[in-house]
Amino acid sequence: MTTGSAVLALVDTDSLYVDGYFEETKLPRIQIGDAATVTLLGGGGPIAGHVQSIDAGIADNERTESPNLLADVNPTFTWVRLAQRVPVRIAIDHVPAGTRLIAGLTATVQIHQTPAGPGTS
Repeated sequence: MTTGSAVLALVDTDSLYVDGYFEETKLPRIQIGDAATVTLLGGGGPIAGHVQSIDAGIADNERTESPNLLADVNPTFTWVRLAQRVPVRIAIDHVPAGTRLIAGLTATVQIHQTPAGPGTS
């Protein structure tokens, strides 16, 4: 072991959240505050939550900076261009008894759209 190397990691289990990666084509239907259901791949009951935030930007791996400060966009893509995935943060509201949350687990996230009220579109 050397000076300054990490020997312990602390995880604040009261600050856990879920990031769902949604296609850009689905984002117009997702709103802050929408209810969400999280299902862990490893099992357990459904975890209740809500949309806390939607990321404002993502990296474009097909684009690099050029010396003249203009975007250097790769004109060819492999096979087909897919919709970008944008992180949507889900705050956890309720965890069923007996469900163990572990940072880094895989889950499925379902967003429940808030119905539009009278006079809204």
